[in-house]
Amino acid sequence: MKFLDTAPRFLFFTGKGGVGKTSIACAAAIHLTGRGRNVLLVSTDPASNVGQVFGITIGNTITAIPAVEGLSALEIDPDQAAEAYRERIVGPVRGLLPDDELRSITEQLSGSCTTEIASFNEFTELLTDSDGPVGQFDHVLFDTAPTGHTIRLLQLPGSWTDFLTAGKGDASCLGPLSGLDKQRDLYAGAVAALADPQRTRLVLVARAQRSALAEIARTQRELTVIGLTHQYVVINGVLPASAGDCDPLAAALHAREQQAISDLPGELRSLPLDQVELKDTNIVGLEALASLFDSAAGTPDADEETALDLADAPLAALIDELAAAEHGLIMCMGKGGVGKTTVAAAIAVALADRGHPVHLTTTDPAGHLTDMIHGSMETLHVSSIDPAEATRAYRDHVLATKGAALDDQGRRMLEEDLRSPCTEEVAVFQAFSRVIGESRHKFVVVDTAPTGHTLLLLDATGSYHREVARQLGDRQFTTPLMRLQDPDHTKVIIVTLAETTPVLEATGLEEELERAQIRPWAWVVNNSLAAAQPTSPLLRRRAVAELPEIDKVRSGHAQRVAVVPLLAAEPVGIPALEALTGSRAAAP
Repeated sequence: MKFLDTAPRFLFFTGKGGVGKTSIACAAAIHLTGRGRNVLLVSTDPASNVGQVFGITIGNTITAIPAVEGLSALEIDPDQAAEAYRERIVGPVRGLLPDDELRSITEQLSGSCTTEIASFNEFTELLTDSDGPVGQFDHVLFDTAPTGHTIRLLQLPGSWTDFLTAGKGDASCLGPLSGLDKQRDLYAGAVAALADPQRTRLVLVARAQRSALAEIARTQRELTVIGLTHQYVVINGVLPASAGDCDPLAAALHAREQQAISDLPGELRSLPLDQVELKDTNIVGLEALASLFDSAAGTPDADEETALDLADAPLAALIDELAAAEHGLIMCMGKGGVGKTTVAAAIAVALADRGHPVHLTTTDPAGHLTDMIHGSMETLHVSSIDPAEATRAYRDHVLATKGAALDDQGRRMLEEDLRSPCTEEVAVFQAFSRVIGESRHKFVVVDTAPTGHTLLLLDATGSYHREVARQLGDRQFTTPLMRLQDPDHTKVIIVTLAETTPVLEATGLEEELERAQIRPWAWVVNNSLAAAQPTSPLLRRRAVAELPEIDKVRSGHAQRVAVVPLLAAEPVGIPALEALTGSRAAAP
């Protein structure tokens, strides 16, 4: 593996949920110990399963892995880190501020910004500790690197505590950032370590899928802008050609993956690249990890006894129920790479086939709705919200209104905060809010809607919803947030894959939404091998492994579930999207 050649002390593995970061990181750790190195494996993933992979309980202290000489592991619990971080900020003012202000501050510190910064706070010491316990290790491997979003937050230079105390702040990241001043030098040292190619290597992990490769290309650009340029690419789970010998589905999937690799985005072509073949079982246990980087040596016979029939959960059943409402807002949400765009486009096309006026839009900067639809329909309008344009307009508006009343220092601080990545989230929500009004008389289908974190920011800071309530008093009013919280008006659909990490991440999204008083209406399990009923032994074994995850969604998270099969060809174009839902046959 190229990414392990002359490996520096720190290796960071980053990528979207479900691409196999943990497996790659664990296998890399075992490989390095085989060279006689002492290795510390650190997970900052909220869905960490490092302990499960090694069959041992790992907590927030350095724990030796008995079966692998020279290997130790550590799991940073993001929830515990965030709670401790909140207490450091809220504790000193508890009893000094009114209860409603304390609740507002605590709620503002409940979003993903706080969790990211708190996790970074935990492993900053690992990056800078050369004399303590970490100093004994030749390599420190991080499963889940800090995102460009986190690092941009840490690079903001303002004195946030003073700004908050003066009562001048009402912007997006002030809560999470208000605790940073005392450790800013330490953070600067950590960020410098990340940017030093002699000390740090970033490994971008993806699957051989067009959307997943586009996601890491975006990550590559984002990290390069902030100085993290020493990057490698690992494409995990590549289907071997032999899997398609007797299965047309497997043969088509292999061809599709090879085409995606051939069409690798330009930013990634210049980077060192490794491919890891798909194995027939989940990568759990030392034997599986030790052989992960080896080529497949053959596949055991598949379990022919396990039924894979999931025909009772078609996407068409959800669309029938949606269509009965005649209008409304439909939001397809989920982590990157799960197929939100496909699901949103299929729903929009199906509703348009039934004669309903439909507006399909996206807030995803990498969204390609026009390419996905690849055609036109009389009752379907397709648009996109440009995050860069929305952010520019939002900044100009805030500076012209709130900024007009500030002194020079306050205005400088406001300008700094408006350069934070959270500003884009709020700006996109405000642009999206203007679209919400259309859903009173037509269907509006949104691909990649604002996260629960964004909604919490808007409500906790009192920026829009509470300001309207204050100005209108007892008069009736409806804000965009209220429409999102109305289950009769808004249907939130969480899209996931039938794999452990994507389901855990979707669960986290569900919790964020519920904190914003938004209850998901349905879940869609996308690209399911079990629903596709493959005959290839390798794919059939992986299909069987999906069943417990699908049952988990059905029994623990959703009253309504649809399972969409993995298709031989990507569903691009109106006819393919109609075939996905059977909508043409159902149309009047």
